[in-house]
Amino acid sequence: MRHMGFDDLVAEFRGHKRAFHLEVRDDYTGVPGEADALERFAAGRPLEPAFTAQWYTLVREVTASGTSVQRVRVVTEPHTDYVRFAVATTPGNLDAGEDIRWLPREVAPEELPDDDWWLLDEDLVAWTVFEQDGTALPGWVATTDSALTAHYAAVRDRLWDKAIRHHDYIK
Repeated sequence: MRHMGFDDLVAEFRGHKRAFHLEVRDDYTGVPGEADALERFAAGRPLEPAFTAQWYTLVREVTASGTSVQRVRVVTEPHTDYVRFAVATTPGNLDAGEDIRWLPREVAPEELPDDDWWLLDEDLVAWTVFEQDGTALPGWVATTDSALTAHYAAVRDRLWDKAIRHHDYIK
C-alpha cells in the first residue's frame, strides 16, 4: 500500500484506458471546497469556475488521449441536498467527457463497498480515506496488488452494468 496525492493519481491516468470512480456517500461537504460549492448552489449562485476547472481540464485531456473516465454514484432516495447539487452539476462533467451513472442505494448489490475508490484499468485501486465526521483525508491509499485489483474490477463491472445513465436517471 502507498499514499498518493492528487497529482500522483492524475499522473496514473495517463497510459490507462479506463479510469473508474465509485462514490458511495450522500454528502461530500467534508471534502475541501465542496461545502462552499453546495452553499453557492443552494443560494442560486453559479459555481466558482476554479472549482471545476482543474477536473474538467484533466477529463478533457485524458479522454482526448483515449482514456474513458467513468463514475458511479450510489445515492439514497429521496436525495440529500448534496446529491441534488451533484445531479444538477453533472452536465458539466458530461460535457468534459466523463460518463456518470447513478445507482439508487436500495437496488445496489449487498456487497457494495463502504468506501469510495478509483480503479485504473485492472492495474491500480486507490481508496479515499474519510474520518468518522466525513472529513476526507488528503490523497488516496493505493495498491497494485493483483488480487485486490481483480476483485475491484469485478465489483466495478457489476455496478457499472446495474447503474443508470445520467440522462435516464434524471427523467
